[in-house]
Amino acid sequence: MQTSFDMFIETEVPEDELIVSRTDFSGKITYVNETFAEISGYKPEELIGKPHNVIRHPDMPKSAFAEMWATLKRGEIWEGYVKNMRKDGGYYWVFAHMSTVIKEGKPVEYKSVREPVSREKKIEMQNLYDTLRSEEEGTTRAVLYVKNEKLPAAEALEA
Repeated sequence: MQTSFDMFIETEVPEDELIVSRTDFSGKITYVNETFAEISGYKPEELIGKPHNVIRHPDMPKSAFAEMWATLKRGEIWEGYVKNMRKDGGYYWVFAHMSTVIKEGKPVEYKSVREPVSREKKIEMQNLYDTLRSEEEGTTRAVLYVKNEKLPAAEALEA
């Protein structure tokens, strides 16, 4: 019987570190810094060429990403709070700044720089995203607590 769930383990983004990645226009990762790899639990080579949504946490409402893509396609900078999922099923929160990279006057890719989020903001955003997902998708995040009662098999092992 599984008694622990990594999906409830949060990795804190260090205050003095920035997470950096770049993607092509279809969202495939073209670059990650070491901090991104370390925080996400992946090796850089596991991420390059993969869609950036490989780290998308199921708690994130679809509307957050729809707004992000619309903003980027208008050539504007998008900023927002994102809950990402680690390779091991854990999670981490970031405040992301995303923009288009321009070289020789032409857009060539997207760049994202992410920074830590305060505990208070994480709670606020989790509550907001839970509400949005409920309204948009008709789903609700639930955490279930059950009473620790001894099972007959457990009592036999103790005897």
